[in-house]
Amino acid sequence: MNSYSWVCPYCNNVATITESNVSNDRHRFQNENKEDVELWLDTYTTVCPNPKCKEYVIEAALYKTQFSEAYGKWNLIEPAILNWELRPKSKAKPLPTYIPKPIVEDYEEACLVLNDSPKASATLSRRCLQGIIRDFWKISKPRLVDEINALQGKIDASTWNAIDAVRSIGNIGAHMEKDINLIIDVDPGEAEVLVKLLETLFKEWYVNRHERDEQMKQIVGIAQAKAAQKATAIAAPTSSPKP
Repeated sequence: MNSYSWVCPYCNNVATITESNVSNDRHRFQNENKEDVELWLDTYTTVCPNPKCKEYVIEAALYKTQFSEAYGKWNLIEPAILNWELRPKSKAKPLPTYIPKPIVEDYEEACLVLNDSPKASATLSRRCLQGIIRDFWKISKPRLVDEINALQGKIDASTWNAIDAVRSIGNIGAHMEKDINLIIDVDPGEAEVLVKLLETLFKEWYVNRHERDEQMKQIVGIAQAKAAQKATAIAAPTSSPKP
């Protein structure tokens, strides 16, 4: 197999995956009254190469195949019938501990149910978005749409336009103004857009602010250390020449 770039869902490190990091197997069986039709269940395990992580990811996919007399081999009839994320159970990105726990929990659960229940995922994402706005920007209004509108002018135009664009998408937009706990019908693509928006806001707001604060603290610490060294040098007694 060819090596490829991969992001570990546990440590979030970018790694190069080779044959030594991957294991896969195939289970073949029939569930139709046709000898030339089979189902293939493929399982894949990927082990993170990071020596500090070494976590493993397990995925599975179910395919329908048919035997081709012309070519003398089995061919896939269609893309995977089903896909499973077995470990971890979702594609939620690991988040730093300085993001409030209730916000993280809503995001993780939105990712967990994304494929099984897009409308539940969208409901959780909307609540998570409101939690972010209220926590990070200290904006609290009766409706989420009013909180989004209050952000205009406080954040860069491209980020606000992205948030507003999500608000205006199909069923999400139609219900963004209402109760954030209202369950609405959405398709998986719409629910995924909301999850991606949350991940962007985590990075651009929480992570960037934390990294900036840490850099400023480092600069202040260096300046204070230099000042202390200077004060010590000034206060130190000078040695008198020997007679």
